[in-house]
Amino acid sequence: MQKRYRKLAKISLALVYLVIIAGAVVRMTGSGMGCPDWPKCFGYYIPPTDISELQWQENRSYKQGQVIIRAESLWVAKQDFRTNTAYNGDNWTSYDRHNYAVFNPFHTWTEYINRLAGALAGLATLLLALYSLNYWKERKTVTLLSFLVVVAMGFQAWLGATVVYSVLEPVKITIHMIMALVIVALLLYLIKTTDTKVQKHIYDRGTQGFLWVVLCITLIQVVLGTQVRQFVDDQIGLVGENAKNQWLQDPQLQFYVHRSFSVLVVFINVILAYRINKRKLGYDKIYWVLVLIFLEAVTGMAMYYLDFPLGSQPMHLVLASLLFGVQFYLVLEAIKSNKTLKSL
Repeated sequence: MQKRYRKLAKISLALVYLVIIAGAVVRMTGSGMGCPDWPKCFGYYIPPTDISELQWQENRSYKQGQVIIRAESLWVAKQDFRTNTAYNGDNWTSYDRHNYAVFNPFHTWTEYINRLAGALAGLATLLLALYSLNYWKERKTVTLLSFLVVVAMGFQAWLGATVVYSVLEPVKITIHMIMALVIVALLLYLIKTTDTKVQKHIYDRGTQGFLWVVLCITLIQVVLGTQVRQFVDDQIGLVGENAKNQWLQDPQLQFYVHRSFSVLVVFINVILAYRINKRKLGYDKIYWVLVLIFLEAVTGMAMYYLDFPLGSQPMHLVLASLLFGVQFYLVLEAIKSNKTLKSL
């Protein structure tokens, strides 16, 4: 039972990270409004591939909820009907969530794939929750937290809808990212707490506190990074994607804070690694932290000095989320080593 549960939890975690990767690609390509409605896409379960599918046509059947673009606005079918030779406005109602009415097939399908990844991750966490019922008699916490993950996934989906309805409001995008990291943390906790292997790490109270501080600093850096990304998006809107060398003209304060804060992130993690190694505490995953921080710094410098090369932005975000995950797992190892010490 334990082995199967942990396997399901690991699959769920991998799929959540897949959603994070897909979301990063959506952000990089500017595809966030590729589907202007939710949960469907232009009123379809499978989105259109050509603008003609979103234009009013005579002698065509429409289903309730399907969307057309007319006069630079979105119009939603009130009911099932078939058109005649003339447009009848009584069959349509204006989409009132926002006034964004643009169709780009690449953006639409990029966002749609992101949603499919989210649905797949949601299904995996639901299966995890159902399987966790086997723990109910002995460890109710595992079952309750497993169902909490499902609730969190549902809340994350709702947040995704609010992001679309707000036409990519920066604050909501940041909350959406933080919620993804919360789900990652919950799954990591479930993976660790159901591990029955003997804990080999040496408990050190000061190091445990240090790990919490490092984790909080990383989370702050991620939040700052999402704000810098929004600044880049705004710059793109002003100068255009072809004027890459102008993206960082007159950057705002959060850009400098994020860049300077990265020095603190590197410094404090190196000190932590030195402490763990010197005291021989056995937290080997700290070396993964250092590798991720190095790669994070490389992608950050590439964006700044090489004018955002292709793939650097989603990689930067995904590395940050992986860094958070590894650091949180180190915290869990420290907590478990403390419990092991107390039980002796």
